[in-house]
Amino acid sequence: MALTPTAGRVPVWAFVRLKLRITGNGLRGRPARIVMFVLGLVAACFFAILGHAVFALPGLLDRPEAGEILFPFGGAVLILGWVFLPLLFFGVDNTLDPAQFALLPLRRRTLITGMGAAALAGLPALATFAATLGMVTSAAQIGGFGAALAGFTGVVLGLLFCVVLSRAVISAFATALRSRRARDLATIMLAVVAASIGPLELTLLGVLNRADWESVEVIAQVTGWTPFGAPYTMGLDVAAGRAWAVPLKVLIVVIAVGGLLWWWSRTVEQAMVGAAGGPGRGRAGTSDGRGPVEQLLFRWSPRSRFGALTAREIRYWWRETRRRAALVTLGMAGVFLPLSTAFAGGAGSATGLAFVVGAIAPIALANQFGYEGSAYATNLATGVPGRLEVHSRAAAHALFTVPLLLLVAVVTAVLERRPADIAPQLGTLLATYGAGLALVMPISVRAAYALPDTTAPFSLSSGGGFSKTLPGVAALFGALIAGVPVLVLTLWWPWLGLPVGLVYGVGAYLLGAHLAGAMLDRRMPELLAAVTPR
Repeated sequence: MALTPTAGRVPVWAFVRLKLRITGNGLRGRPARIVMFVLGLVAACFFAILGHAVFALPGLLDRPEAGEILFPFGGAVLILGWVFLPLLFFGVDNTLDPAQFALLPLRRRTLITGMGAAALAGLPALATFAATLGMVTSAAQIGGFGAALAGFTGVVLGLLFCVVLSRAVISAFATALRSRRARDLATIMLAVVAASIGPLELTLLGVLNRADWESVEVIAQVTGWTPFGAPYTMGLDVAAGRAWAVPLKVLIVVIAVGGLLWWWSRTVEQAMVGAAGGPGRGRAGTSDGRGPVEQLLFRWSPRSRFGALTAREIRYWWRETRRRAALVTLGMAGVFLPLSTAFAGGAGSATGLAFVVGAIAPIALANQFGYEGSAYATNLATGVPGRLEVHSRAAAHALFTVPLLLLVAVVTAVLERRPADIAPQLGTLLATYGAGLALVMPISVRAAYALPDTTAPFSLSSGGGFSKTLPGVAALFGALIAGVPVLVLTLWWPWLGLPVGLVYGVGAYLLGAHLAGAMLDRRMPELLAAVTPR
């Protein structure tokens, strides 16, 4: 496409051709990308077929009341997916970034229309359209041709709303999404999503078993009059004799799309050129009056080598992406596994799941030296004693984990309506956590391995991922077995649970830390070689 002073009159279809051309050129001579594209195509087809089948069920079963609940909620979930998934994967598809068009002399209206058309030609839009056509099938089965026509109109408007909303949000946050902090946040959000799949499934099943369907129907009706559900309920409205609602819902969606287009047009130019200055520009020269070493320590940290090492580890756990993802995963598992089990009707098994959480918590330390990689050479050069190293790392991890274990104990006891079990439950968690630390610490020294650099675009894993994780899995089961005596004790004498669990956990940890520290003193050079990426 030639760039001329009259390029503002470029036809909309040129953007679609440009998108297809870029996609084809990106696949040429790159087998890995071809494989990923084929996998994406298969996933899109699977989503389209599955979604179409689910949305067509109310019509095939002649259950319009099911469609009146499924369609608004399903449509709302689709729209939310269009909002959040592009934010998580920003930068994977270059067409998502408005800055790609910064050098093209295009009118704002042409740019917005062309980017929207290019989005409609993508796999997500086509898969969404094919899936939501199942609503048209249901409307046709229930209400005939008129309902199908209204349903088709709603599906088209819904797809348009999805695309415009997604592009407007991306355009508004494009500048912020280019920062490293945003990429780290996206990683954390992906960890949250991945860790939430199982608990959300159990929670959903429990909620469905206990649901007050009259209240659910009211919520569905309200959702059907919002832009999130209005386009997907038009066909059922005609089938139910509420044809008067269709023009009102069309008006709701059109007004929402118009507002989003106005917002998009206001932010697209800033998204193309980026922000010239950020809110943090004036912070470079600020100081709180403390020296550089004092600024690295927390105000409550001991002014010693142990305090300095612990403060450093705390900052690593809070700022390093992979460590934060591990903490988020632990938090999701610790809180939502007992919670979702209770919702699913198994409150009696919440205690067992909480017991498992205590053993899962230390697994994040199984390759704690691998997080640092070659940076561990600083500790080797300064001659940090092994036991001091181990104690500082365990203390930093415990500052994040122990409050979570307390929260798990409280949540579990409340779900089972036995507040008196908080203390013995906490004792059991501390026992399994201490036993897990005792096993994980020596493993982290003896079975450390290098992790790929997250900032290097060509870094790859060295392979053997399953065999590398086996020691951590063994530590998990070992911690579960080691915590069984305390668990049995709390069943007979609950009042002994907290003190015995605390002493048991601390004693087990001290034994494991002593062994790991001595091992670390002997293996520092070998450990550095093992965690240094090649």
